[in-house]
Amino acid sequence: MLQPSHLMNYGPPESIAARKGYHWFVVATVCIGAFMAALDASIINLALPSLVSQLHVSMAKVEWISLVYLLTLASLVIPFGRLADMLGRRWMYASGFMVFLISSLFCGMAPTFSVLLAARIVQAVGAAMLQANSVAIITSCTPAHHRGKAIGIQASAQGIGLSLGPVIGGALLTMGDWRWLFYINIPIGVVGTILGFLLLPRDSVKKKESFDLWGMLFLLPFLIFLLYILNDGVELGWSSPIILLGSFTCLLALTSFIREEHHAKMPLMDLSLFRNKVFIRGNITSFLSFAVMYGVLLLSPFLMENVFHLKATTAGVYLSFVPIGMTLLTPIAGYLSDRLGPRLPVVIGMITVFAGCSLLASIHSEHANLQLMFGLGLVGSGMGLFTPPNNSNVMGSTPSNRLGIAGATLNMSRTIGMGMGITLGGALYQMALQFMPGSVNFTAFRVSFVFLSLIALVGLVIACIRQPNPIKYDESFIEYYI
Repeated sequence: MLQPSHLMNYGPPESIAARKGYHWFVVATVCIGAFMAALDASIINLALPSLVSQLHVSMAKVEWISLVYLLTLASLVIPFGRLADMLGRRWMYASGFMVFLISSLFCGMAPTFSVLLAARIVQAVGAAMLQANSVAIITSCTPAHHRGKAIGIQASAQGIGLSLGPVIGGALLTMGDWRWLFYINIPIGVVGTILGFLLLPRDSVKKKESFDLWGMLFLLPFLIFLLYILNDGVELGWSSPIILLGSFTCLLALTSFIREEHHAKMPLMDLSLFRNKVFIRGNITSFLSFAVMYGVLLLSPFLMENVFHLKATTAGVYLSFVPIGMTLLTPIAGYLSDRLGPRLPVVIGMITVFAGCSLLASIHSEHANLQLMFGLGLVGSGMGLFTPPNNSNVMGSTPSNRLGIAGATLNMSRTIGMGMGITLGGALYQMALQFMPGSVNFTAFRVSFVFLSLIALVGLVIACIRQPNPIKYDESFIEYYI
């Protein structure tokens, strides 16, 4: 692999870079990465029930296929964003394509569960390299009057990837086995890697800055042990030595991270932002909402296979109602936020998520297919209404010289929420089976959705708290993406 210093000297051919509308080539390249990462994130959930039987592992273990991906992504997106500012975005984005491509091949070829987990970690490294730079690359090369449109196209690519994932996954599982869910990334990754090196703009020379290595080293074990404790605490017992040792290590890492961030010259995370009530509420509600959504995405495939006895293709269509709802409602949320302020769509979005979870929790028959579809659709629609104005509210309340760090923190909160949702979804289901040993899976699923509804209700209460109006955006808001 070429070194960053060498890659900075290369760039797109002059015949392309000098063309009017060159930035749309860059947008198209970035959209390939956005589509691929979103497709992979949504396609794997449908395969989890198949992996339980084919790899002979428990539900608690198979959750780590999604958890290690999200955990690695959450841990590295901030460090990679910082490194890109220091070393250049072009080489990191193009290399991210290559890492994702190679790791997808190894995921598909994995002979054991342990090898698959290791390959998923490497795959998440590639995804973090892509996600930390995608919108920044678009913004840095797109004229101001086209930025909104360009970022909207990139968001649409993500929505399409999330929507098609369950459908494509269901079709592939019907025709073959779970390995094809990873092989599908290979042709996309090949195209993205080639276009990344050929079309992305040349990086400018970066000034030398310090990197908070100790902050990253303390952040990683905190996140790893936090999710491990929550995921395996039920199975191993909360008083087991390994859980107690993990809890101590998690607390020690968190304390060390906070201390490091207070003293670092260039910290990974600016802790002073947490004095801002709007910032805190926005991050908490983002964390809770994505935890609920990913809890639903984890439990729903098992519900559809074990209770509704649906085929993989049909289950994929049903599961796609979540990302479809998000994709359709996102522009409406932006419209409402621009004209009525962010609070109303945020509250309506959380009400809709709560309603969707409550509808899923009230299913009494394995023939309630329509209720299942509406419940999943409401969860996705609520997330589509909630997310854009909530992010806008957080960023609008942040000083212009802290927009980059604030945006990275918000992104990490969302990703940790995804991992927590997977953890909570599985833990709630296992606890329901433990405390109701004579019950069937159906009852355990309903109890799990009730708890997810309560988490959504907590998010709704926080969203309803009145807060100061956020600062209106000006051109300095673009610094968040750069």
